Amino acid sequence: MEHVTIYGRSSCGFCVRAKRLCEAKGIPFTYIDMVEQGMSKADIADKIGRPVHTVPQILAGEHYIGGSDEFVRYLSAQE
Repeated sequence: MEHVTIYGRSSCGFCVRAKRLCEAKGIPFTYIDMVEQGMSKADIADKIGRPVHTVPQILAGEHYIGGSDEFVRYLSAQE
């Protein structure tokens, strides 16, 4: 599995869910807390190349996955 990048907020349950999924499955990941990093949704949109309305925003390598539900479906398809 490629390295996963999760953009989110620590107060977001879906963001925590995505982090826990990576930990449980042993997937290497980087969690970027947008509040700690002073990032806006526009900043994340610039990085991923699409509008951002919700978090988390998740990438596997350079491949855009989407949010938490899309990430669960992506992981299921990988098994």
